Amino acid sequence: MTDKKESDQKQQSVDFWRIAKAVMFSFMGIRKKSDLESDAELLTPVQVIIGGIIGAALFVLGVMVVVRLVVS
Repeated sequence: MTDKKESDQKQQSVDFWRIAKAVMFSFMGIRKKSDLESDAELLTPVQVIIGGIIGAALFVLGVMVVVRLVVS
């Protein structure tokens, strides 16, 4: 019973920056195995999917801004 409470507390304690860091390193393809394992324990698939969508949107917008600056 205490294990369930601990896992619930871990799930609730995941902050935005942890998700952003996991997604960013996944985009670049570099990740330590220990970080990967801890993310697998703490992050839910929904958090990772939403973070990936936001990260992809920010990446596309960033590329668009850079292209417009270079072209103009």
